[in-house]
Amino acid sequence: MAEPTAFVSMAELGKLIQRTRKGQGLRLVDAAGLCGVSVRFLSELENGRESCSFGRVLNVCHTLGIELLAARRDGGDL
Repeated sequence: MAEPTAFVSMAELGKLIQRTRKGQGLRLVDAAGLCGVSVRFLSELENGRESCSFGRVLNVCHTLGIELLAARRDGGDL
C-alpha cells in the first residue's frame, strides 16, 4: 500500500483520480461508465470542482481502487 496522502483541496483529489484512471488505461468515458456517473461529472471531479456530491466522489474512488481514510490531524483517536 502506498503512503497515505493528505488532501487539502478537491483539485488535489481530482488529480489523483485522473492519474489513477489513466494508470489503469481507462478513457474518461469508460471510467465514467464503470463508476456509474456521467462523463461530465467525472471530468468536473478530475478538474477539482468543489460542489461534487461526496457520495458520488466516494463511489468513484472505491470503483477505481482509491481508499479514502479519515484521521485527526493531531494524531488523536477519532
